Amino acid sequence: MIKKVSIEISEVWGHGAMLLFSLCVSVSYILGAMVANDIEPGAITAARFLIGAIVMGTLLFISKNLKKEDFKKPLRFFVLGPTIVIYFVLMFEALKTASSLSLAVVFTLTPFIALFFEYFLKKKVTLKGLIAISLGAIGAIWVIFEGNLENLLAFKIGYGELLFFWGCVGHALYAILIPILNKGENAASQTLGTLSAGFLILILIFNNDVFETNWLSLSPLIWITIIYLATIATAFTFFLIQFAAKRISASKVMAYTYAVPFWVALGEIVINSRFPNSNIIFGGLIIAFALLMLISDNTKAKMEKLSRG
Repeated sequence: MIKKVSIEISEVWGHGAMLLFSLCVSVSYILGAMVANDIEPGAITAARFLIGAIVMGTLLFISKNLKKEDFKKPLRFFVLGPTIVIYFVLMFEALKTASSLSLAVVFTLTPFIALFFEYFLKKKVTLKGLIAISLGAIGAIWVIFEGNLENLLAFKIGYGELLFFWGCVGHALYAILIPILNKGENAASQTLGTLSAGFLILILIFNNDVFETNWLSLSPLIWITIIYLATIATAFTFFLIQFAAKRISASKVMAYTYAVPFWVALGEIVINSRFPNSNIIFGGLIIAFALLMLISDNTKAKMEKLSRG
């Protein structure tokens, strides 16, 4: 009985972390759309990774949890790093031509991608979980193609949305690799290692963007965005997703991407007085139903397994 309660509480914490994650991510889309055309994707991503690593390292040092043994096998961080670098860089590149809301909806496809990776890795996927994630994908596709069958058949999709899809592939792969590459260190240490590796990768690939940017002349809005992205949308959300990934499956972690469009739509209403159209509302309802199915499936399956032994 104690073990059952412990597992259930652990999952509740995991789901709570991902709900907060979805809110933090949605704000990054809104802010990112405001500055995407004023700074190069490689430069702003490098800045957020550097500041995020400093913040995370400082927190670990103050809490006396910065341990050398957590970083003895650094190559694994250079496996995690590229997956999340791809996601962030392509997100900002996509925001140059696509709206924050449309990208938030594309982001909801990541659970389906994560499920594919889980199946490929021969992890157990329930029928209910498969149906739920498929419904979520249908809801996202409905919004992307504006509920128009002709657009779907012609694959009429914007360049930004298509580009960001590949970023979402990187994000889903990142969630899959977190528990596989974890060697017992806490989520904060793994986050610090990933951020540090990601920053080095960005410097190597986007060195021109980073060193040619006039950082002192950037507008206050860009700096506010960078600070938010580094502290909340990078360091904090990295911690949240790694915390959750150890308590619920990767496909369930990614299921919370379904909540992101709702937060973004709410932000659009508050900031720009822009209300979502009927296609977004209808697709969003499908996505919400899929999320409820997925969450209930995860907890029920684990409790039944414990009751059997």
